[in-house]
Amino acid sequence: MVSEVVAGAFVPGPGRAVRVREIAAELRGLRGALMPVLHAVQEELGYVAQDDVAVIADVLNLSVAEVHGVVTFYKDFRRTAGGRTTVGICQAEACRSVGAVELAEHAKRVTGCGFGETTYDGRITLDEIFCFGNCALGPAVQVGEKLHGRVTPARLDALLGEAR
Repeated sequence: MVSEVVAGAFVPGPGRAVRVREIAAELRGLRGALMPVLHAVQEELGYVAQDDVAVIADVLNLSVAEVHGVVTFYKDFRRTAGGRTTVGICQAEACRSVGAVELAEHAKRVTGCGFGETTYDGRITLDEIFCFGNCALGPAVQVGEKLHGRVTPARLDALLGEAR
């Protein structure tokens, strides 16, 4: 199997395992290296694949169960390739009190996917976020790296259109 880039994400293959091993080896000297390694793998390769867990465990001299436990415990780590653009909708109390629940339901209807899922065309991943720290301007939505405040369903439609 050959590694390749599909929909903006690096898919598993022998080349991926080699790169994961390199990343883990570069960072293993850090105190508490597991989290920095996982973040680095996800940053560079798009997600932490199941095969990556065993490689990281081997390099860091941890059990596969320990690495798997951390990857599955923290919601920030993806287990599969995400979409080209991630759209995060705040679901913390301040945003919920000004319409974030309804906004999330609207986003789910429009995209056809739920939180943690990616549209059929691989363009958008919808994520549930608990606080961007933009509470005074809720409901808050992040599209890619850009944060938006006071997002209405109509504004969300425009943002999603730009993301596509």
